[in-house]
Amino acid sequence: MKPESAVVFVLEDVNFTLANKRKLKAWLMECCAREKKDLGELTYIFCSDKYLLKINRKYLNHDYLTDVITFDNSVGGEVGGDVFISCDRVKDNAKIFKQRTVDEAHRIMVHGLLHLLGYGDKKPEQQKVMKAKEDFYLSLRAF
Repeated sequence: MKPESAVVFVLEDVNFTLANKRKLKAWLMECCAREKKDLGELTYIFCSDKYLLKINRKYLNHDYLTDVITFDNSVGGEVGGDVFISCDRVKDNAKIFKQRTVDEAHRIMVHGLLHLLGYGDKKPEQQKVMKAKEDFYLSLRAF
């Protein structure tokens, strides 16, 4: 497993504060380790709805808002990729689900990682597994 620098956080066209970055990186690395996978380079790009909609249209041919888009850049046995997260969707989802914004951000972050680890969410059974994994990994946070 690579050092914490293998996990990078980037802001694109948003003013978003991500607290406890060191602990957050360690938590994401632990999630990967518990899935018995090596973590390569993992980049989280926090952006606006507008920015993510452009990506959704351009690369996925989808014309709708989403909270996360994950691009798998895994190489060999190392899991890696780019996880684009709409801060607008995170804030709105937090209100809808009556969660703290930080908790919703962490849920979306681990959701993107779980996609890179091979978990899907298109079918109802996959959604149940994904939700259970999200809940489990969120419960491991010690910050």
